[in-house]
Amino acid sequence: MRSNVAIRACRKVCRCLLSGFGGRIEGRQAERLAERSGSLGGHPNAHAELARGCEETEAPESAESEALVEVCQRRHFLSGTKQQLSRDSLLSGCHPGFGPLGIELRKNLAAEWWSSVVVFREQVFAVDAVHHEPGPSLPGDGAFRLVSAETLREILQDKELSKEQLVAFLENLLKTSGKLRENLLHGALEQYANCLDLVNKRLPYGLAQIGVCFHPVSDIKQIPSGVKRIGERTEASLVWFTSARTSSQWLDFWLRHRLLWWRKFAMSPSNFSSSDCQDEEGRKGNKLYYNFPWGKEPIETLWNLGDQELLRKYPGNVSKLHGRDGRKNVVPCVLSVSGDLDRGVLAYLYDSLQLTENSFARKKILHRKVLKLHPCLVPVKVALDVGRGPTVELRQVSSPASCDFNYDSYSK
Repeated sequence: MRSNVAIRACRKVCRCLLSGFGGRIEGRQAERLAERSGSLGGHPNAHAELARGCEETEAPESAESEALVEVCQRRHFLSGTKQQLSRDSLLSGCHPGFGPLGIELRKNLAAEWWSSVVVFREQVFAVDAVHHEPGPSLPGDGAFRLVSAETLREILQDKELSKEQLVAFLENLLKTSGKLRENLLHGALEQYANCLDLVNKRLPYGLAQIGVCFHPVSDIKQIPSGVKRIGERTEASLVWFTSARTSSQWLDFWLRHRLLWWRKFAMSPSNFSSSDCQDEEGRKGNKLYYNFPWGKEPIETLWNLGDQELLRKYPGNVSKLHGRDGRKNVVPCVLSVSGDLDRGVLAYLYDSLQLTENSFARKKILHRKVLKLHPCLVPVKVALDVGRGPTVELRQVSSPASCDFNYDSYSK
């Protein structure tokens, strides 16, 4: 029989594990749970920034934020109640998700990113990676672990296990379970050697991917202190491999490219800005910000990670990593360009919010809230407001026209 101390310890471990399932895991079974003990392999300081909003005391919403949420709910850009769509939940990825038009807006933003980074560049290739990574747990590994609830229940309900045996079983279960990806960097590093032949081992070249990533979020209002919930974000990632000789120039190039790209679709381009940054290991990078009504928030990060990421990924096989820089064979530096498309959508929604006079008001001036999105991003390209006119006749004209527009868009 286990002692009271062992029972309390087991309950604490179970509570920490079960409370981890707080986010949306895109169709995964509900009987999955995650556990986190630290941080591993992510972009430096990225998760701290993403989770910062939920860890602080929630500030009152501004009038502009309330107006935007009201419009986005009414126009189906956002799903959920007003309480679920607070500033903190939107920034951390712990909200019910985008509505149909919000999903279209994010899809258009991702398509523009893909065209700008991948389609028109011969030396950039598309890669894909699974949402979870197999493999044993390493020292300091703090990634979210996927554990079967049924297996966990069987271990906890086995009354013949001692405290030491119970802890050993749980640790072994966490070590051998898959872990949710926190970024797209490691998926690209795994594909580096295979894709090197596509460019005849000539540097530079890049690997691009868009996908959902997961990060820890503290929610002291709903779960015990110290336990993390799962937040989600849609990440657009470019991993650029270049020689150390030209890495600084390429980092400057991508910084300018990305800043101009964000400003291209904005009503107020000056709200997008950049600044230099540096991590604990001394690696240099840049962050791109959008100036929200409450202050600046990062939407994209660029890092010069050097060659250590590749050397750690392929230990003892340096020759396999060699790319050609002119006549020299070198291990390339890794430049990581990682953008948060969900925050990008939020930034463009704030940027597009406008108050215009209602021309249909006769006696007094009324203002209506509209979203003036860029034509490349707007979810609906053509709309017909029938108003109070001859509805039947207008619908007879608009329905065939809608079919023609849809057919033309799919046939291109």
